[in-house]
Amino acid sequence: MPEFTEVSVTDAGSIALLTQYFSDRASTFPRAGGYRTTFPTPEQFVPPRGQFLLVSEQPESRIFVGCGGIRRIEDGADGAVRFEAKHLWLQPQVRGRGWGGLLLAELEKRARDFGAAELVLDTNASLEAAGRLYQRAGYADVPPYNDNPNATNWYRKVLL
Repeated sequence: MPEFTEVSVTDAGSIALLTQYFSDRASTFPRAGGYRTTFPTPEQFVPPRGQFLLVSEQPESRIFVGCGGIRRIEDGADGAVRFEAKHLWLQPQVRGRGWGGLLLAELEKRARDFGAAELVLDTNASLEAAGRLYQRAGYADVPPYNDNPNATNWYRKVLL
């Protein structure tokens, strides 16, 4: 089972994993003009406005193999408190273990704890496994809620 550790997005482990994530995306990005890298703004990932997690294979380990975060964004059209999931990524050697779903569920739980009524996220259609993960987890397609130039698909889940 993975272990989740709360950290700042400026933590050395966060920076290392985000750099790997952005490099991975840039090397496989399907659109001309390339992938636009945007490092997270630290204050957006500080409780209760958000949180950033690193994933490790062993309890108490400082060997991190993935990351993901949530941040509060503008409320939904119906006034629902809305959080956004960002930068969900696992290193290749731990993919296929179901950890993406566990990380997403952990982020959903933490968003609920901060008062979120819904969680949204965006992705690119080239990330087919991510799209399947989000759909299996109960996310539904929605119109774009942001202007992320890397995104082609937007999803939303009502948190009960």
